Amino acid sequence: MKKNIITAVLMTVVTTVLLGLGYPLLVTLLARFMPDKADGQLISRNKTIIGSRIIAQPFTGVAYFHPRPSMAGNNGYDPMNSGGSNYGPTNQKLIDRVKAAVAALQAENPGKPVPVDLVTTSGSGLDPHITAAGAEFQVPRVAKVRGISESDLRNLVRAHTEDRQLGFLGEQRINVLELNLALDEKYPMRNVSGQQ
Repeated sequence: MKKNIITAVLMTVVTTVLLGLGYPLLVTLLARFMPDKADGQLISRNKTIIGSRIIAQPFTGVAYFHPRPSMAGNNGYDPMNSGGSNYGPTNQKLIDRVKAAVAALQAENPGKPVPVDLVTTSGSGLDPHITAAGAEFQVPRVAKVRGISESDLRNLVRAHTEDRQLGFLGEQRINVLELNLALDEKYPMRNVSGQQ
């Protein structure tokens, strides 16, 4: 009995030191070698942080690509209140919201099928990506407002398209913030009321 108690106390001390002190210190040390990844993959311009590669932010102006809708927080895109609506597929509120979003997008691009990611939220409400189909759907609007050709804009979208993870997981995707930053850099707006 005494031997078992001593073994239990020693195991508690060893695991507390290893997992409570050693592991966190090792992870913190390793994070210092990858500050970009450890600090939220922040994007800066002129020494000002403008966003994160891994957290969506709203873009509503007509001259920008729009992200997936968000239900995170009261107004969406709240990184402190991540989450989806938790509505099931038969919930009337979800059905009505999706129908309204589809109708609004079809008015923007008549006759084209609306990609599902442009009318449904992600589980976190903060997915920074849209599908290649979601970006393609928005090309005519953005090209028209920016006064550039759709083919030039498609080339920019293709340049920012990420492949499937490990070559087979998920879909091709585009980071909306990075695409919009590249859009502003390559095709700056001139007297366009397409604010972010």
